[in-house]
Amino acid sequence: MGGFIFIFMNVILPIIIIVSTGYIVQLKFKLDRGTLAKLAIHYVMPAFIFMSLYESDINFSLFVRILLFLSLYAFATFLITRFIARFLGLDRGQRILFTNSNLFYNAGNYGVPVNDLVFRSDPYAMSVQVIMVVFQNMFAYSYGIFSLSAENSGRGRALLGYFRMPIFYGLAFGLLFNYFDIGMPAPVTSALDYMRNAMIGIVLFILGAQIAGIKFRRLRFSAFTASLSRLVIGPAVAFVMLLLSGIGGITAQAILITSAMPAAVNSSIIAQQYSDDPEYAAEIVMMSTLLSAATVSFVIYAAMIIF
Repeated sequence: MGGFIFIFMNVILPIIIIVSTGYIVQLKFKLDRGTLAKLAIHYVMPAFIFMSLYESDINFSLFVRILLFLSLYAFATFLITRFIARFLGLDRGQRILFTNSNLFYNAGNYGVPVNDLVFRSDPYAMSVQVIMVVFQNMFAYSYGIFSLSAENSGRGRALLGYFRMPIFYGLAFGLLFNYFDIGMPAPVTSALDYMRNAMIGIVLFILGAQIAGIKFRRLRFSAFTASLSRLVIGPAVAFVMLLLSGIGGITAQAILITSAMPAAVNSSIIAQQYSDDPEYAAEIVMMSTLLSAATVSFVIYAAMIIF
């Protein structure tokens, strides 16, 4: 019990404080959330991803193995949550939102700060986290939109739009510079370090501001079920798959902890544009984020003991 409380006080509570600050500031000053999102996507996240990969000791066979694991994990999650959604008798639109809220978890705004605090800025642990962040972004803005969009042209533009995002190039150049051991001038490295160090505080603040902008008037039972599915079944499935795959150590710890993250705000944002019932996605994001303070603490505690 003492370990659980220690994790909550030293990992989760600092995150809650910053997210709450963003939430309160957004309510008071009505900041432009679109601009805040662009600040993260086009400024701090690319630098953070690039430097995390550039400075880490990457085993490229492990990199491929993690991507394969994440793909299989997404497939298993899809099957399980689609079955639960059908069992609950949800209509087609809600089934898609129910499933997407479990497929798309907050590996970035929430997962990165948790990883940084749990592993004390360990470069290797963060490189594993970065792989998960990039996978989630690519998955959300490809399948996430495909599953909701009715127009093929819209799907194609959405997919091409991802490859125009700086996050993708932060990944590509980070891996390229690492693999070929390409050096950079000291002023460039210093500038990128300053940008990377701003990442944690900015993305948590933005997460709070984004949550403040989510509007819903009710909480449906199926939304509560989707939240519990994301927070409980999600890490349970990842745990079983990690045991079967033989992945262990820090890699397994980072993957298991991130698999316990709440539904990503991206799932709500996508639903606002492509779904007839965006409020349903908002319910799941809000409820899973609130409940995650307890569940994520437990998963961190369990991951440190088991792996």
